[in-house]
Amino acid sequence: MSTPVIKIENLVKRYHELLALDHFNLEIDEGEVFGLLGPNGSGKTTTMNCILSLLSYDKGSIEVFGKEMRPDSYELKRQIGVVMQNVAVFDELTVYENIDYFCGLYIQDKALRKQYVEEAMEFVGLQEFRKFFPRKLSGGLLRRLNIACGIAHKPKLIFLDEPTVAVDPQSRNKILEGIEELNRKGATIVYTSHYMEEVEQICTRIAIMDKGKNLAIGTKEELKQMIKKSEEIRIEMVDIPKEYLTEIRNIKHVYEVCFENHQLHVLCSGGKHNLLRILDYLQSKELSFGRVYSELPTLNDVFLEITGKELRD
Repeated sequence: MSTPVIKIENLVKRYHELLALDHFNLEIDEGEVFGLLGPNGSGKTTTMNCILSLLSYDKGSIEVFGKEMRPDSYELKRQIGVVMQNVAVFDELTVYENIDYFCGLYIQDKALRKQYVEEAMEFVGLQEFRKFFPRKLSGGLLRRLNIACGIAHKPKLIFLDEPTVAVDPQSRNKILEGIEELNRKGATIVYTSHYMEEVEQICTRIAIMDKGKNLAIGTKEELKQMIKKSEEIRIEMVDIPKEYLTEIRNIKHVYEVCFENHQLHVLCSGGKHNLLRILDYLQSKELSFGRVYSELPTLNDVFLEITGKELRD
């Protein structure tokens, strides 16, 4: 078997009395677009900072490309690109100068660096903005500049922390297409986002963490099989007698039923043909109904069931 790009074993990180990482374990293989999800305060940022050796930790081990990651692991760090949530560029430098500066931290050869900067600008679609200062760019263009600065040196491992926050749909689509292209070119990507539809779209595997622990890991299909809900059925109706709700709840695979705002809402766990059984029941009672909806669980459903629905700070 190939060596994982990232291997974390029994990682413990404390902030005084707060246990931020509780014997956290994780492996990420080469070529993955790996989604790291969790509520606010779950430990995602702490995990990434420990991997990058920006934070010390109390216990455990971290390997990157099969080698121990340390603050002075400069050869390893040259192979890593980081794009954090907060845009980090220099306001007094132009688009070209910003990308050139960050690329120059890793690439000393001027001719090669110039080539890489041009390729990075073309990759994120900023060629016509090369002489613009950041304050003249829209939010979406700023995000793309931030990405260009992080990937210009062609890293093998890229961390992307909420790269599409507060951008328009066109910029978001451009960014996601760019991430998939980076992956096709061989980069392993660690991706965090609160936009579950993005994670479903681009991530090959996903880990859901909370309170410093890895609660679940797998493909999106594997994660959806871990939760109770397998199908959500909604049927528009004028009314339905309460005793019928009890009978519907007793139908095989049904575990929750309610009727609100002229809509019958049924949750099912496992099984096939759940919708047909519900409709057959309604017809047997000669109840009329309107539009019918049947939805499979989403990654958002998985996230909420595993981490809970209470509000977080």
